[in-house]
Amino acid sequence: MAQARDGTVLVVDDEREVTDAYALRLRQRYGDVRTAYGGEEALTAMDDAVDVVLLDRRMPFSGDEVLRELRDRGYDCRVIMVTAIDPGFGIADMPFDDYLCKPIGKEDLFAAVDQQLEAASYDDPLTEFFSLTAKLAVLESERSPEQLAEASEYVRMRRRSDELREELAVSTENFEEMVETFTAISRGG
Repeated sequence: MAQARDGTVLVVDDEREVTDAYALRLRQRYGDVRTAYGGEEALTAMDDAVDVVLLDRRMPFSGDEVLRELRDRGYDCRVIMVTAIDPGFGIADMPFDDYLCKPIGKEDLFAAVDQQLEAASYDDPLTEFFSLTAKLAVLESERSPEQLAEASEYVRMRRRSDELREELAVSTENFEEMVETFTAISRGG
């Protein structure tokens, strides 16, 4: 087994088999992997030690509600929405950091968690840029160019992403490498 990496990951899904399968994979790489079998249990299991939450959207107490509650309680952990739900343009204003559509390959799962653990050390503009990049990537994989062009939320996110890119004080070479690594993850279903 490979050396465990630092970071505490909380896996939240109301389907036990799914939760346990993701946790089993993640325990191959990360030292502290916790599970919660639903939204209420996730809020109970949450504490300041959690670095990354893998959060299913479709649960009786929905992932959207859990995300809102986590942010309302002041948790600044990284949140990856993990779901089979069509993302829709409503994701534009949701405060998550990445979005993966099921099914998720093992390497994409590891890459997404690794990137969020690394992103926790970034400045706010870079964090915002990568959150927008994830939202744009999932929408671009699920919608036609015509639908994207007509959606004001998408146009607003694209414009903000471009503004942030201009503001960031990262060398072009390093920035392009970070973007390439981030976008290599398969986010669409």
